[in-house]
Amino acid sequence: MFETLRNTYKDKRVFLTGHTGFKGSWLLLILKELGAVVKGYSLAPKHDRDLYIQIKGDELCQSVIADVRDADRLRSELLDFQPDFVFHFAAQALVIDSYKDPLFTYETNVTGTANVLEALRFLVKQCSSVLITTDKVYENKEIDYAYKETDELGGFDPYSNSKACAELVISSYRRSFFSPKTYTEHLQAVASARSGNVIGGGDWSENRIVPDIVRSLESSEKLIVRNPNAVRPWQHVLDPLNAYLWLGHKMRTEGADFFEAFNFGPELEDKLSVQELVETALESWGSGEFEICENPDAVHEAGLLMLDIEKAKSKLGWSPKYRAKQAIHETIDWYKNAGKEQRAYSLKQIKNFYS
Repeated sequence: MFETLRNTYKDKRVFLTGHTGFKGSWLLLILKELGAVVKGYSLAPKHDRDLYIQIKGDELCQSVIADVRDADRLRSELLDFQPDFVFHFAAQALVIDSYKDPLFTYETNVTGTANVLEALRFLVKQCSSVLITTDKVYENKEIDYAYKETDELGGFDPYSNSKACAELVISSYRRSFFSPKTYTEHLQAVASARSGNVIGGGDWSENRIVPDIVRSLESSEKLIVRNPNAVRPWQHVLDPLNAYLWLGHKMRTEGADFFEAFNFGPELEDKLSVQELVETALESWGSGEFEICENPDAVHEAGLLMLDIEKAKSKLGWSPKYRAKQAIHETIDWYKNAGKEQRAYSLKQIKNFYS
């Protein structure tokens, strides 16, 4: 698969929003291994410990520090670059933060996505764009059911709902301006990718379970687990990133049948609760303690979420490589061993993934 991706992306111009974030930094490393020419557009990293800083991301791309809410700047930078591919990651990506600042969340996730699509309306060349939303875009009834791409969109919290709104914006632009039926006229291929609960080395975000585990281990403090029974589609960061790249490849080489939404996640039977994830992570680290302390006054977060990935498997020929427990072990292995060589160790994990 790696050589097929290299044939697609080598020497191609890739415009990557959110390149300074956790997932964006990992994709930046993969794209450089594939031989792509990358221009990143994102807010600045927040902390010196962020993965983008540690891998010296400025050496890997042309980096533009700017806001996706700035429509004029975004359009100018994208059109100046004349991309062959666009991967849109830039987002306010945390559920709890969306309760604290819902307006910023909607402006970034909805208007920011619209700004990317609006810029593409003025791009007069063939371009394939994959816009990343989340597994949380569905109207989640928290029942034993795996959501399909055709299911109702919704979202309880502002983050989830803003991403569902972004999906509606993507659908509207695709039908109004980028119809697959008239692709040879406008040359814009647009798809959305729905995945979430990504884990992997280099994530230091607040209020995310794996970074919280690592911080507790580093400080030798007991980890407090507040939602032990919540079930999520956990996946290693390299699995969805590979899926996005593969989707872009299919859009570029096989055309209009792939200009739509796709779910990416683990196999249905491969599901773990938060408590099982914590236990596996501490076992992998070799030490650590946790305490369950549920908070009845905490803001709402879904207790059960599953995705149906049959469309991606049958139509794209994609399937996840790592099962959930292996994803956890790979993640903890990174935190234990990457040290000051985070670019080198991340590249090692990328090469192992594709071997």
